[in-house]
Amino acid sequence: MEKLTVLVLDDEHLIALLVETALLEAGFSVVVEHDAASGMSQIKALGADLSALVTDIRLGSGSGWDVAKHARGMRLGLPVVYMSGDSAHEWAAEGVPKSVMIQKPFTVAQIVGAVTTLLNSESSLI
Repeated sequence: MEKLTVLVLDDEHLIALLVETALLEAGFSVVVEHDAASGMSQIKALGADLSALVTDIRLGSGSGWDVAKHARGMRLGLPVVYMSGDSAHEWAAEGVPKSVMIQKPFTVAQIVGAVTTLLNSESSLI
């Protein structure tokens, strides 16, 4: 069975590494980027091979809100997990539908669980 690919986007390299390691251990293929522009480029490059997006909100030169909207424009229904230390209150207005917001600090199990839950709910709709 082919591994599902998750794009992890966080400008804090340590957090990106922790999330990447947890997702790899859970059996996913992981691509990591650290800014909005690179994230959007990866979304285009991965195309239909992208299974889920895990993104921080504040990315310095852009936002996770914009990256997720871009991703959903390319693939409707793509599972999106947001991570934020200070932007969770904006999720209802800025987040894409049927996404998950995880407040920092978090456990990596929360991220893996959210990705898995969203992927399972997406496959049940097909």
